Amino acid sequence: MDRQFYVYILASGPYGTLYIGVTSNLPARIWQHREGVADGFTKRYGVHRLVFFEVHATALEAITREKRLKRWPRDWKINLIERDNPRWDDLFDAIAAP
Repeated sequence: MDRQFYVYILASGPYGTLYIGVTSNLPARIWQHREGVADGFTKRYGVHRLVFFEVHATALEAITREKRLKRWPRDWKINLIERDNPRWDDLFDAIAAP
């Protein structure tokens, strides 16, 4: 079984605070953010709405993309989110379904 890696963007709400991360288990990682399991940025600022994610074949690809996105201007990140998710829907239920 091939392992997949994900780059994701969380938001506190439409046009709110953004967080970009990378993981190999997207449902589990988003659950951790939502439940505030670990202290940190997303818990402190209430950033738990999954608004964007993309799949990568290798960890290196995902980490490289994450670093690139973090350097993007905010309006580019918003455009990326709105390209596929114009209503800023929370995508967690779609990825958490069995």
